[in-house]
Amino acid sequence: MQTTITDHLTVLAERVEAEFMDAYVSGAPASARFRLAIRTARIGGGVVLSMRDDPTGYWSKALGFGITEPVTADLVDEILGFYRAHDDPEAVLQIAPAALPPDWAEICAARGIEEGHPLVKLAAPVEVVGPATTGLSIGEVGPADAPAWASVVLRGFGMPLDGLIDMVTAAAGHGGFRPYAAWDGDALVAAANVFVMGEVASLNTTATLPVHRRRGAQQALIAAGAEAARRAGCRWLVAEVAQPAEGTVNPSLTNMLRAGLRELYVRPNWVWRDRG
Repeated sequence: MQTTITDHLTVLAERVEAEFMDAYVSGAPASARFRLAIRTARIGGGVVLSMRDDPTGYWSKALGFGITEPVTADLVDEILGFYRAHDDPEAVLQIAPAALPPDWAEICAARGIEEGHPLVKLAAPVEVVGPATTGLSIGEVGPADAPAWASVVLRGFGMPLDGLIDMVTAAAGHGGFRPYAAWDGDALVAAANVFVMGEVASLNTTATLPVHRRRGAQQALIAAGAEAARRAGCRWLVAEVAQPAEGTVNPSLTNMLRAGLRELYVRPNWVWRDRG
């Protein structure tokens, strides 16, 4: 039996994530596209992003599938063929559990796809997320602050600036994004972004510099993102964070749940490596 997603909120969550990831990567300046060897495609109703020279191993991913057509072995082969054609040695397939076909285990085994670390997808009506307080100043990011915002995003996630800073800086000016930040005096110390798409907004790229954590920045940025979504006319706010290992805590997940978001589903990362 072939499967497509039927739950409306799951469709929204998967589509908005695919579109904001595409906006980040496809919107990179020409110099960054060349340096990072960026290639993108639309396949099977989803988004396929390749960054062959990514210094982090994060950005090559395929997502947004199982909405307009089912996930099949042929579709997976077309996606992997794209990565092979561009000499990309590794990629992550992100597919909502509701879209996985009954023979998914066999598809993975035949192609060397392995289950990686899972992510928790969260959602809430925008009016559920209330205000939060912090001693930091919270505000929108304008063009003058975009490079500092991008620097905090990358450093907060432990990513290098070299090769990626121009791409992330450019994203701050994308029409669908609403970048926000927290300042300690004149220093930008935490960052977040909201991508608006119709009735749904995705809170993403939330990062705080290590020395400024535990000061309420993330909670305040979640609230600011929800307010931005309300002003844009969105009904839903969605986000995702890494699922903590058993017996551990992910503070980002704690903050999301405290703000009123609730788990929608857990989605594993499916990791493919070209073994020649």
